[in-house]
Amino acid sequence: MQMSEAHSQHRERVFSVITNSNSGKTVRRLISNSWKRCVNEYGLDPVESREPTFVETSFLQERQESLDTLLEIARVEMANLYQQIANTGHSVLLTDDSGMIIHYTGDPSFDSAAAKRGLQEGAIWSEKTQGTNGMGTCLAEQKPVVVHHEEHFFANNLNISCTASPIIDPNGKILGVLDASSESSRAQEHTMALVNMSAKTIENRIFLCMFKNHIIIRFHSRPEFVNTLGEGLIAFQSNGTILAANSNALFQLDFKSIDDLRAHKIEDLFDSQLYQLLHRSPNTSLRAVPIHEIKHARRFFAIVQVPESGQYFPGHSACKDVWTDPLPAPSLLTRLEFGDHYMAQNIRIAQRVLDRDIPILLKGESGTGKGVFAKAIHMSSQRADKPFVAINCASIPESLIESELFGYKAGAFTGANRQGSQGKIMQADGGTLFLDEIGDMPLSLQARLLRVLEEKEVVPLGGHTPLMVDINIISATHRNLQDMVVDGDFREDLYYRLQGVKITLPPLRERSDRYNLVKHLIGLETQVSSPVQIEEEVIDQLCSYYWPGNIRQLRNALRTMLALAETNHITAEDMIDDLFREARTTPDTTPGEPRSETETLDPLRNAERDALLQELERHRWNITAAAKRLDLSRNTLYRKMKRCGISLPR
Repeated sequence: MQMSEAHSQHRERVFSVITNSNSGKTVRRLISNSWKRCVNEYGLDPVESREPTFVETSFLQERQESLDTLLEIARVEMANLYQQIANTGHSVLLTDDSGMIIHYTGDPSFDSAAAKRGLQEGAIWSEKTQGTNGMGTCLAEQKPVVVHHEEHFFANNLNISCTASPIIDPNGKILGVLDASSESSRAQEHTMALVNMSAKTIENRIFLCMFKNHIIIRFHSRPEFVNTLGEGLIAFQSNGTILAANSNALFQLDFKSIDDLRAHKIEDLFDSQLYQLLHRSPNTSLRAVPIHEIKHARRFFAIVQVPESGQYFPGHSACKDVWTDPLPAPSLLTRLEFGDHYMAQNIRIAQRVLDRDIPILLKGESGTGKGVFAKAIHMSSQRADKPFVAINCASIPESLIESELFGYKAGAFTGANRQGSQGKIMQADGGTLFLDEIGDMPLSLQARLLRVLEEKEVVPLGGHTPLMVDINIISATHRNLQDMVVDGDFREDLYYRLQGVKITLPPLRERSDRYNLVKHLIGLETQVSSPVQIEEEVIDQLCSYYWPGNIRQLRNALRTMLALAETNHITAEDMIDDLFREARTTPDTTPGEPRSETETLDPLRNAERDALLQELERHRWNITAAAKRLDLSRNTLYRKMKRCGISLPR
């Protein structure tokens, strides 16, 4: 029969490869090595019809219970992986370190075929029992593998295509294998990348879970890759003794094994003491801080994750340093500082007035991040565990804003809720009330708001008894309230009551930290399951645009560009013209011409400007190349260009 002939041909091919009578050019070395093991070590025959071995149900359940942490984490990631390869006929499987399938998520179109082939929970798919296959060969080789159709050892598996990746525990041992199998005649080129990323995600989550009660340093050479699949993880005790590290950490620090790394202490690797790292990178911060590796003097960016229990292992001297060090721990506000002088000054001002019952007025163009700054102030204060209630005074109809703010009693007006309403001010009791676009609050309500601020009490509509309220007020506007006071559109007494301290957020086009900010936003918009590489030319162009809608417009444009990109490698060609046309337009600036505030420069500054222009022209306005030639960082070059009134070509 035709099937017997196919099996016979497969057997002949296998033996010709392992006896070297076939040059082997048509068979990958990984596959030929596996075939040799199957024949020489396991005594298997390619045409043998061998059914998979199944363990007893009770044994399977015991094994699943013993691997409950792995299963709990893997189930979520397997579901995510399955969604990414849905409708391709794949099933996603998880094995333990012996090759036994302990969890299965299948494509309905492949379920019946999978069952016939023994791709079910409880089946053993080690190389010794099932010959060359994705799961078994992955365990044998201890690295990601693809076994496609005729590369399988047993002839009855020739219709299967398998993609598998090992899951390594923090001690460098294999916990199991993540596999995607199907009967597809086409090898899905992207499946291997997806399976590998899913396996790495599982590994990192297991690491973080296993060492949740220890100190963990999370680092990468690029700040946007901290908290992603590519980050290095090192767990250590408070005395600096290293407990474990993931493969990314070993690779980035040039260590061959975890045993080699354990021979060192954490202070032997980096130039910062433990207490300094903890102060510079608090557990509540997501912003990586720069550190330097000692061996090669390379710069990394790191976040230190403290024990979930909150204990720093009392008794060790390093812990005492942490608790007694007089340096104040940074607040969440530090996450908003990326190198711009004015933003750094704004953050310092906000930190000084925290918890002093001083109202804060945020000014700035639409989209500059006033809402984000207000939330950071709240989360950095002693009120962080209390409500943060935001109300946009411009988005609520004038007829409703009074009831929204002050609340109302039952039956206060037609259409009112039968139970009444508490109102935003009372909802914020104990916490922070953020009044966005305060300049759009109706004049008639400004007196009532002033009374709330002065008396610390509120009277709901339809009520008579004042209710005491404890709130911190942060307000924001893009309008000029002083001009509104002069025009009679805003109460002068309320203006001075709201402006305990005024903080002006600069527009994006005037910030000198645009490069760092763009990289940070890219990191926020890039999903862990889909890492993206963006050309420096693209980032340079994004930094040079005018962005009339500021950070909000930039983030929306980034989100759309990433969604529409056909690959994970973003180049200038991916910058859709319609998205960036408005951002390219700079109303009052042309390349090489100073802005109005820098029209008159002193001779020294003029000389610096001419030198910068000459160098930029020489490198055709390539910021990266020009900065390298001038031995400057990109941010420093941007600051010098701004100071000299130089803008990039549109």
